Amino acid sequence: MNILLIKLSAIGDVVQTLPALEAIKGLYPESRITWVVEDAAAGILEDHPLIDKLLVSRRKSWMRMLTRPGAMLEGAGRIIGFFRELRRERYDIAVDFQGLLKSGIVIGLSRADRKIGFDRTRELSYLFLNERLPAYDIEKHALERYLDVARYLGAKSPDTGCALPLGDEMALMEGKLRTIRREGSRVIVINPVARWKTKLWPEENFAVLADRLIREKNATVVLSGSREDRQVAGRISRLMQEHAFDWAGETSLKQLAALAKLSDLFITTDTGPMHLAAAAGAKVLALFGPTAPWRTGPYGSSQKVIRTGIDCSPCFRRRCEKNVQCMRGIGVSDVLNAIELK
Repeated sequence: MNILLIKLSAIGDVVQTLPALEAIKGLYPESRITWVVEDAAAGILEDHPLIDKLLVSRRKSWMRMLTRPGAMLEGAGRIIGFFRELRRERYDIAVDFQGLLKSGIVIGLSRADRKIGFDRTRELSYLFLNERLPAYDIEKHALERYLDVARYLGAKSPDTGCALPLGDEMALMEGKLRTIRREGSRVIVINPVARWKTKLWPEENFAVLADRLIREKNATVVLSGSREDRQVAGRISRLMQEHAFDWAGETSLKQLAALAKLSDLFITTDTGPMHLAAAAGAKVLALFGPTAPWRTGPYGSSQKVIRTGIDCSPCFRRRCEKNVQCMRGIGVSDVLNAIELK
């Protein structure tokens, strides 16, 4: 049995597809599984014991090359090479978990007998399928929607948890934490950045929160984020009166998952690392505004969400004409009062 799974992006969505991977592998334990993913999220899946082959799409890079006359031929060659590699094998089952044109093209060009996905997905991507599940309920949590594919294939009561292989990363982050953790203190990670401006909490709020965590909760505070988030983390650090450890841009995705797992609490906006932390088994406290936690919140009964619940939330908008009151209305004290540490 040869199986192709297509979930290209984003980080949180890829993480939330992992329980479906485990359920499908449980149905077909002797199967060989190939996963197609974009480079931004590939680090999560590298060396995963259930994935036999990782086929990485560098779509954004290739498309940029096509716009530059000097790199156009090279970009076209890399795209052709990617699809040649995709079509090198024949698949018994291919699943499009993404439901977008970019994933529809991948499943459409694959040499798969059964091309499975949801009906009526965006950008007419369902037209590339030859086996369609009924259109999904948009109010259903994304993780459960992905598990519905495994249920369709025959999985009975699939587990909503998943394993993240973090052996080397755990040892590395344990060592790093030993060098900064004050004796008897709790490690609290703050992940302050999100890709939508409407998902952001004010930087000065994060600074005040971090100061109070250090003073009132005996916390060692670590600021996390990608290389692109360094400026935000730096500004928060400079606004603080106490000292936090700025590790933005210093961890891989798996190292961030290990850091979250080792922490006493992971405070975050609605973003990919939130799902990564939840999947790693961290205790997550998430701040939500324009999006719906029942659709895309951190999964699990031990996770907690703070939101104002004002009438216009969730609006699912990247721009706001009301000064983003759904996020600005969350006070530092609201976050502190929601924290339960053993």
